[in-house]
Amino acid sequence: MPGTQELTLPVVDLARENDEFRKVLWSGDKTQLVLMAIPAGGEIGGEIHEGHDQLLYFVAGSGVAEIGETETEIADGDVSIVPSGVFHNFRNTGSGMLKLFTTYSPPEHEPGTEHATKAEADADE
Repeated sequence: MPGTQELTLPVVDLARENDEFRKVLWSGDKTQLVLMAIPAGGEIGGEIHEGHDQLLYFVAGSGVAEIGETETEIADGDVSIVPSGVFHNFRNTGSGMLKLFTTYSPPEHEPGTEHATKAEADADE
């Protein structure tokens, strides 16, 4: 079926292969799919998304999720849920990259956004 390949992605493989801090894969009117890679000792950075729910699916590495006032260890296979308006941060506490894909509803970033590092992402905001 034409078009199916572009709308069906091996997202776990893509996330495991990704080394960019942020790479927007797909943006629709109501949802966005983004790859992320956090280096050892790094973090996403504390933030609040007003009007955006976020789901983070971890595919490699380990870390700590801070969502609201709760801290939880995270690892490959975990999903973190961040409701709109809730403070959150994710830190890499492992020795390798913490890799994940995340969805935002509605989209949070401009379609096609790519940031090689957190510093590049911070400079773009």
